[in-house]
Amino acid sequence: MEAYVRGDAAAFERLFATLAPALRAFFRRSVGSAADAEDLMQTTLLKVHGARDRWRRGERLRPWVFTIAARVRYDWSRRRGRANEGPLDGEDPPAAVDAEEAAGSIARERAERVRAAIDGLSESQRTIVHLHRFEGLTFGEIGKGLGISEGAAKLRAFRAYEQLRKVLLDLVAESSL
Repeated sequence: MEAYVRGDAAAFERLFATLAPALRAFFRRSVGSAADAEDLMQTTLLKVHGARDRWRRGERLRPWVFTIAARVRYDWSRRRGRANEGPLDGEDPPAAVDAEEAAGSIARERAERVRAAIDGLSESQRTIVHLHRFEGLTFGEIGKGLGISEGAAKLRAFRAYEQLRKVLLDLVAESSL
Protein backbone atom coordinates (compact mmCIF):
# COMPACT_ATOMS: atom_id res chain seq x y z
CA MET A 1 0.00 0.00 0.00
CA GLU A 2 2.86 2.35 0.75
CA ALA A 3 4.21 1.91 -2.79
CA TYR A 4 0.74 2.48 -4.24
CA VAL A 5 0.29 5.68 -2.22
CA ARG A 6 3.62 6.86 -3.66
CA GLY A 7 2.25 6.30 -7.19
CA ASP A 8 3.57 2.86 -8.12
CA ALA A 9 0.97 1.50 -10.59
CA ALA A 10 2.33 -2.06 -10.30
CA ALA A 11 1.64 -1.89 -6.56
CA PHE A 12 -2.06 -1.45 -7.30
CA GLU A 13 -1.99 -4.58 -9.45
CA ARG A 14 -0.52 -6.50 -6.51
CA LEU A 15 -3.11 -5.01 -4.16
CA PHE A 16 -5.87 -5.91 -6.58
CA ALA A 17 -4.64 -9.49 -6.90
CA THR A 18 -4.49 -9.78 -3.12
CA LEU A 19 -7.72 -8.01 -2.15
CA ALA A 20 -10.14 -8.68 -5.02
CA PRO A 21 -10.85 -12.36 -4.20
CA ALA A 22 -11.59 -11.60 -0.53
CA LEU A 23 -13.75 -8.59 -1.41
CA ARG A 24 -15.61 -10.58 -4.07
CA ALA A 25 -16.29 -13.35 -1.53
CA PHE A 26 -17.40 -10.83 1.11
CA PHE A 27 -19.93 -9.31 -1.27
CA ARG A 28 -20.99 -12.64 -2.74
CA ARG A 29 -21.86 -13.94 0.73
CA SER A 30 -23.78 -10.81 1.63
CA VAL A 31 -25.58 -9.85 -1.59
CA GLY A 32 -25.95 -13.20 -3.33
CA SER A 33 -25.63 -12.07 -6.92
CA ALA A 34 -22.25 -12.59 -8.58
CA ALA A 35 -22.81 -9.56 -10.82
CA ASP A 36 -23.69 -7.32 -7.86
CA ALA A 37 -20.72 -8.68 -5.91
CA GLU A 38 -18.41 -7.82 -8.80
CA ASP A 39 -19.85 -4.29 -9.07
CA LEU A 40 -19.52 -3.72 -5.33
CA MET A 41 -15.94 -5.03 -5.35
CA GLN A 42 -15.08 -2.60 -8.16
CA THR A 43 -16.79 0.27 -6.32
CA THR A 44 -14.82 -0.56 -3.19
CA LEU A 45 -11.52 -0.58 -5.05
CA LEU A 46 -12.40 2.76 -6.67
CA LYS A 47 -13.07 4.17 -3.21
CA VAL A 48 -9.77 2.72 -1.97
CA HIS A 49 -8.08 4.45 -4.89
CA GLY A 50 -9.79 7.74 -4.05
CA ALA A 51 -8.94 7.46 -0.36
CA ARG A 52 -5.39 6.11 -0.72
CA ASP A 53 -3.91 9.38 0.55
CA ARG A 54 -5.91 8.99 3.78
CA TRP A 55 -4.50 5.55 4.57
CA ARG A 56 -2.10 5.91 7.50
CA ARG A 57 1.31 4.38 7.05
CA GLY A 58 1.72 1.40 9.34
CA GLU A 59 -2.04 0.88 9.69
CA ARG A 60 -3.25 -2.62 8.81
CA LEU A 61 -4.64 -2.54 5.30
CA ARG A 62 -7.28 -5.28 5.48
CA PRO A 63 -9.43 -3.67 8.23
CA TRP A 64 -9.24 -0.32 6.43
CA VAL A 65 -10.33 -1.84 3.11
CA PHE A 66 -13.12 -3.90 4.66
CA THR A 67 -14.40 -0.83 6.48
CA ILE A 68 -14.78 0.79 3.07
CA ALA A 69 -16.38 -2.41 1.73
CA ALA A 70 -18.86 -2.53 4.62
CA ARG A 71 -19.92 1.04 3.89
CA VAL A 72 -20.27 0.29 0.18
CA ARG A 73 -22.46 -2.73 1.05
CA TYR A 74 -24.53 -0.68 3.48
CA ASP A 75 -25.13 2.03 0.87
CA TRP A 76 -26.06 -0.59 -1.74
CA SER A 77 -28.42 -2.33 0.67
CA ARG A 78 -30.08 0.93 1.66
CA ARG A 79 -30.60 1.95 -1.98
CA ARG A 80 -32.15 -1.42 -2.73
CA GLY A 81 -34.35 -1.41 0.33
CA ARG A 82 -32.85 -4.77 1.36
CA ALA A 83 -34.84 -6.54 -1.35
CA ASN A 84 -34.38 -10.28 -1.18
CA GLU A 85 -32.31 -11.63 -4.01
CA GLY A 86 -33.78 -15.11 -3.95
CA PRO A 87 -31.60 -18.18 -4.42
CA LEU A 88 -28.11 -17.81 -5.79
CA ASP A 89 -27.40 -18.79 -9.40
CA GLY A 90 -27.33 -22.55 -9.78
CA GLU A 91 -28.44 -23.27 -6.23
CA ASP A 92 -31.69 -25.09 -6.95
CA PRO A 93 -31.22 -28.42 -5.21
CA PRO A 94 -30.95 -31.28 -7.69
CA ALA A 95 -33.14 -34.34 -7.44
CA ALA A 96 -31.56 -36.64 -4.88
CA VAL A 97 -30.70 -39.71 -6.91
CA ASP A 98 -27.95 -41.17 -4.76
CA ALA A 99 -26.39 -40.64 -1.35
CA GLU A 100 -23.75 -38.22 -2.64
CA GLU A 101 -26.34 -36.03 -4.35
CA ALA A 102 -28.58 -36.19 -1.27
CA ALA A 103 -25.71 -35.08 0.97
CA GLY A 104 -24.96 -32.22 -1.40
CA SER A 105 -28.60 -31.21 -1.38
CA ILE A 106 -28.68 -31.21 2.43
CA ALA A 107 -25.50 -29.12 2.59
CA ARG A 108 -26.98 -26.59 0.12
CA GLU A 109 -30.20 -26.45 2.15
CA ARG A 110 -28.22 -25.79 5.35
CA ALA A 111 -26.14 -23.14 3.63
CA GLU A 112 -29.30 -21.45 2.36
CA ARG A 113 -30.83 -21.50 5.85
CA VAL A 114 -27.69 -19.96 7.34
CA ARG A 115 -27.61 -17.33 4.58
CA ALA A 116 -31.30 -16.53 5.18
CA ALA A 117 -30.71 -16.30 8.95
CA ILE A 118 -27.82 -13.89 8.42
CA ASP A 119 -29.98 -11.87 6.02
CA GLY A 120 -32.57 -11.64 8.80
CA LEU A 121 -30.16 -9.76 11.05
CA SER A 122 -30.17 -5.98 11.22
CA GLU A 123 -27.78 -4.29 8.80
CA SER A 124 -25.30 -3.37 11.55
CA GLN A 125 -25.32 -6.90 13.01
CA ARG A 126 -24.96 -8.47 9.56
CA THR A 127 -21.99 -6.24 8.76
CA ILE A 128 -20.26 -7.11 12.03
CA VAL A 129 -20.86 -10.85 11.57
CA HIS A 130 -19.41 -10.72 8.05
CA LEU A 131 -16.38 -8.72 9.10
CA HIS A 132 -15.72 -10.82 12.20
CA ARG A 133 -16.62 -14.32 11.09
CA PHE A 134 -15.72 -14.27 7.42
CA GLU A 135 -13.00 -11.63 7.19
CA GLY A 136 -11.32 -12.32 10.53
CA LEU A 137 -11.28 -8.73 11.79
CA THR A 138 -11.09 -8.15 15.54
CA PHE A 139 -13.85 -6.31 17.37
CA GLY A 140 -11.44 -3.44 17.95
CA GLU A 141 -10.78 -3.18 14.21
CA ILE A 142 -14.48 -3.45 13.41
CA GLY A 143 -15.40 -0.81 15.98
CA LYS A 144 -12.75 1.56 14.72
CA GLY A 145 -13.83 1.08 11.13
CA LEU A 146 -17.52 1.55 11.85
CA GLY A 147 -17.03 4.44 14.25
CA ILE A 148 -18.27 2.58 17.32
CA SER A 149 -16.51 1.31 20.41
CA GLU A 150 -15.02 -2.17 20.61
CA GLY A 151 -17.58 -2.95 23.31
CA ALA A 152 -20.45 -1.89 21.06
CA ALA A 153 -19.10 -4.10 18.27
CA LYS A 154 -18.86 -7.04 20.71
CA LEU A 155 -22.39 -6.44 21.99
CA ARG A 156 -23.85 -6.30 18.47
CA ALA A 157 -21.96 -9.46 17.57
CA PHE A 158 -23.15 -11.23 20.74
CA ARG A 159 -26.76 -10.32 19.97
CA ALA A 160 -26.38 -11.34 16.34
CA TYR A 161 -24.81 -14.71 17.18
CA GLU A 162 -27.49 -15.29 19.82
CA GLN A 163 -30.22 -14.58 17.28
CA LEU A 164 -28.55 -16.92 14.79
CA ARG A 165 -28.34 -19.67 17.42
CA LYS A 166 -32.08 -19.33 18.12
CA VAL A 167 -33.08 -19.34 14.45
CA LEU A 168 -30.73 -22.21 13.59
CA LEU A 169 -31.21 -24.16 16.84
CA ASP A 170 -31.93 -27.43 15.06
CA LEU A 171 -28.72 -27.11 13.00
CA VAL A 172 -26.69 -26.26 16.12
CA ALA A 173 -28.12 -29.28 17.94
CA GLU A 174 -27.54 -31.49 14.89
CA SER A 175 -23.87 -30.50 14.61
CA SER A 176 -23.23 -31.37 18.28
CA LEU A 177 -24.38 -34.98 17.78
